[in-house]
Amino acid sequence: MLKIALTGGIGSGKTAVTQHLSALGVPVLDADDFSHQATRAKEPAVAQIAKVFGPGILNASGNLDRAALRQMVFADEGKRKQLEAILHPEIRKRMNEAASTLDAPYVVFSIPLLIETGQATDFDFVLVIEAPAALRAQRVGERSGLSAEDFRAITDVQASDAQRRQAADEVIINDGSLQALHAQVDALHRRLQGLVQ
Repeated sequence: MLKIALTGGIGSGKTAVTQHLSALGVPVLDADDFSHQATRAKEPAVAQIAKVFGPGILNASGNLDRAALRQMVFADEGKRKQLEAILHPEIRKRMNEAASTLDAPYVVFSIPLLIETGQATDFDFVLVIEAPAALRAQRVGERSGLSAEDFRAITDVQASDAQRRQAADEVIINDGSLQALHAQVDALHRRLQGLVQ
């Protein structure tokens, strides 16, 4: 089974690609889903995060106050690295455990911070989804109401398009219609299936 890493900047269209791959029957493991699992109340990572960042980072029900934590770590690189040191190994472990139970020609690991966490070489194939920054900012604003300032704060700590491209085996440019995006994904899907036959 091939291990495919999928990455791209915020608003590039990773979710649109993984949804289409799922519709094609490809198993998709999303790092964001595993992050949410690892940061539910009473999970060991939550206790570690509260120990490092203070109990005020938890809400009344013991869940992480994600907005407060996001503000804290985007404002302080040292704190961001502390958070990543707690979460990333746990997320990686959970994703690999889930992958080990699958039986498919290939599995896709959707990892927004693939390059930043130095994981690109852990995979057989790296797929990068790319879109112009202005289009990405527009999509994110429409999707989640994120301000231009917040969008910039996130992109400032993410890898650049050039850095992602350097690690890529394939780049899909998502600057057109959903139909055009699906056509690119379909073509890649056929090629990946051919690699494992």
